[in-house]
This record gives sequence, C-alpha cells and structure tokens, in this order.
Amino acid sequence: QVQLVESGGGLVQAGGSLRLSCAASENIFSINNMGWYRQAPGKGRELVAAVNSGGNTNYADSVKGRFTISRDNAKNTVYLQMNSLKPEDTAVYYCNAEIRLTSWTIIQDYWGQGTQVTVSS
Repeated sequence: QVQLVESGGGLVQAGGSLRLSCAASENIFSINNMGWYRQAPGKGRELVAAVNSGGNTNYADSVKGRFTISRDNAKNTVYLQMNSLKPEDTAVYYCNAEIRLTSWTIIQDYWGQGTQVTVSS
C-alpha cells in the first residue's frame, strides 16, 4: 500500500519560512497531479498549491508570491516552500497525489497524514 510521508511542519514566527516535503513510500508507475491542501480549525480543506506532471503550477490567491510548489519526479516527492508566513497560514497541511501504481491500474487519489504548521504573531 502506497503511503505519502510528510515532513517539515512546525512552529514559526510570522515572517518566517518552512519547507514541507511529501514522498511516496514505494516504487510506483507514475504520478499525475501533486498538491498541498490545508485545513484550519473550524474550516474546510482548501487547495494551497498544485503542480502537474509537466511542472505547471497553480496557487491559491492567498499564498501567491509567498509559497512555491515543486516536485522531484525521480524521488516521487513534492515540496512546498513557504515564505513570509502569516498567522492565518496556521493549519494542518496535507499532500495529495494522483498515483498510478502500475501500467495496468487506474489512477487513484492518495493523501498524506497531515503536518501541523503554526505561525505565531
């Protein structure tokens, strides 16, 4: 069973930076879109940033210019560099990947376990 293993969350002061990583746990055939979502207390899960297999990216308006998503296809890993963090960025961050395990299986959605990001004012 494929797992997405996240790392890099933590506590940081406003204006600081964090880098999140998310790696697939075993060999897989291919990954389409990869992305980061977040969920703040009492709110729904929202898309933060996504990157497709061609490297094209899109961002939530609230993070444009501050966050950068990237991926390393050789390592089946997606990153989220977060700069100029604000208290409103505080949330649990989840990575997501659309994975095809083998050439004959369908694409399935996988989620990481979530990592807490807390930004103090």
